Amino acid sequence: MAFGDLIKRHLVDTRPLGVLAYRRIWLGQAVSNIGVGVTVVAVGQQVWELTESSFHVGLIGMAHFVPLVVFGLWGGAIADAVDRRKLLVVGSLIAWAATLFILVQALLGLDNVYLIFLAVALNSTGFAITGPTRGAIIPRILDAELVPAANALNSLGYTTGAVLGPMVGGVAMATGGFAAAYALDAVLFTGSLYAALRLPSLPPLGEVTRPGARAVLEGLSFIFRSPVLLMSFVVDIIAMVFAMPRALFPELTAERFGGDPLALGWLNSAMAMGSVAGALFSGWVGRVSRQGVALSIVIAVWGLAVAAAGLVHDLWLVVLFLAIGGVADVISSVWRQSILQLYAPDEMRGRMQGAFMVVVAGGPRLGELRAGAMATGIGLTGAWVWGGIACSITVLAVGLSVAKFRDYRARTS
Repeated sequence: MAFGDLIKRHLVDTRPLGVLAYRRIWLGQAVSNIGVGVTVVAVGQQVWELTESSFHVGLIGMAHFVPLVVFGLWGGAIADAVDRRKLLVVGSLIAWAATLFILVQALLGLDNVYLIFLAVALNSTGFAITGPTRGAIIPRILDAELVPAANALNSLGYTTGAVLGPMVGGVAMATGGFAAAYALDAVLFTGSLYAALRLPSLPPLGEVTRPGARAVLEGLSFIFRSPVLLMSFVVDIIAMVFAMPRALFPELTAERFGGDPLALGWLNSAMAMGSVAGALFSGWVGRVSRQGVALSIVIAVWGLAVAAAGLVHDLWLVVLFLAIGGVADVISSVWRQSILQLYAPDEMRGRMQGAFMVVVAGGPRLGELRAGAMATGIGLTGAWVWGGIACSITVLAVGLSVAKFRDYRARTS
C-alpha cells in the first residue's frame, strides 16, 4: 500500500459532513466549544483565586454533576417524546443565559464563589438537555455506517475547541480579566444556537412514552438488561472518577510554574491536543470489531499516561503525557458513543443519550471532586499519580471479566 493511501485510510472520515443537517450541527458546536474551553479554565482559576483551595475547585464538579443527573435523564426522556429540534433550541437558550449570568457577576466584581457555582449549575442544566438531544439526532440524520465517523468528527470539533479555548482563555484572563473570557464565550455560543435554529423538524418516531419517572426507569432498565451497554458506562466511570486530574491544575500551576496563566492554559489544553491528533487519524477506529477489549485497553493507557504526567516536573513533559492520555480518551469516546447509538431503537435513543451524558459529563466532575479531596488529604502528587494507576488496574480487571462485553463485536447496520 502506497504511503498516501495509508494516510488516507487512517485520516478522519469526513463523509458525514456531506449531510447538510449534520454539517450545521458540527460547525455550530465547533465554534461554541472554543468558548466552552475559555470558560472552563476561567471558572477554575477564578474559584482558585477566591479560595486558594483545590477542594473548592473540585466542588465546581458537583455544581455540574447534580443538574446533569436530574436534567440529563429527564431531558433524554423528553427528547424521545417531542420534536428534537425544538428541545435543542430550548436547552441552548438556557446554557446561553448561564453564560451571560457568569459574565455579569464578573463585570460587577461580586467575587462570590457561590454565585459562580449557581451559574455553573444553570449552564449544566442547559448542557444536560442539549447533549442527549444532539446525540439522539445523529442516527436520525445519518446512515448507521456513518455514525462512528460522525462521532469521531464530533470529538474532533470538541477537542479542537478544548485546545484553543483554554489557550485563548489564558490570554483573555491575562489581558482583560475574567469578564473578557466570559464575554468571549457568550459571543461564540451563538454558533451553537444558530445551528439548532437551522435544523429541520425532527418529531419522534415509533411509540411515544410520556416523559417522566416511568420513561426514565424504562431507559435505565434497558441499560441494565444489556451487559454491553452497562459495561460501556462502567469503564468510562472508572476512567474519569479515578484519573481525571483537572481540579489539580490550578494548584500545580501555582506550585511548579509560578502561577503563570499561560501554563494553566497549556495544562487545560494538553489532553485536548492529544484528542485532536487521535480524532484526525481515527479512520481506523470504525474498523475495530472487538470494541469491548479495545475499550478496556485504551482506558488503561489513559490511566498510565495521567500517572506519568503527575510524576514529571517539566511543563512540556506534563503536556506530552496528558496529550497521550487525550489520544486514548478520544478513541474510547468514539467507540462508547457508537455502541450506544447503534444498540438502541430510535424511541429509546434520547434516554440512552441522557444516561450517557450523565456518565460522560458527570464522571469527570466526580473525578474532580475525588482529586481535590485527595489532594487536601495526601498532597497533589499522591492524588494525581494514585488515581491514574488505580484506573489502569481497575479497568482491566473489571472490563475483561464480563464475557459479553469482552466478546462484543461492533454492529454496522
